[in-house]
Amino acid sequence: MEYTLDIEIKSPRNEVVKKMDNEENMKHWQKGFISMEHLSGEKGKTGATSKLTYKMGKREFEMIETITMLDLPDAIHLTFDAKNVYNIQENYFEELPNGNTKWISKNEFRFSGFMKIMGFLMPGAFKKQSLAYMKDFKAFAEEGKSVLNH
Repeated sequence: MEYTLDIEIKSPRNEVVKKMDNEENMKHWQKGFISMEHLSGEKGKTGATSKLTYKMGKREFEMIETITMLDLPDAIHLTFDAKNVYNIQENYFEELPNGNTKWISKNEFRFSGFMKIMGFLMPGAFKKQSLAYMKDFKAFAEEGKSVLNH
């Protein structure tokens, strides 16, 4: 399953990238985010891996994030490997003539096991979740709004 989303953020690209590239900010725009633990490679560089822990409802789950390409402020590509779900994400940041930033996120999901059924039955749920993260990041980047206050 593949889809591309984009959102315009009323902030200069360097500011957007600086906020996104700071792991301390993740809790402010990713609902359910608990922690990020560096596992291997040079932290924040291509090839680095980290364990991300989230809570959705009563369920906690982990995924391994790998930075597959880093070319900031233009782009960052990542993979996320969780139980029965593999996500390839390419993020691009374009400077717009009005001084704002366009964040384009290309996503590919590969499913195995039980999640094959979920991916087939509810493909919109993954796109909806991605868009929610993008909207929450926009609110954080533009207005300092945190999902922790909701």
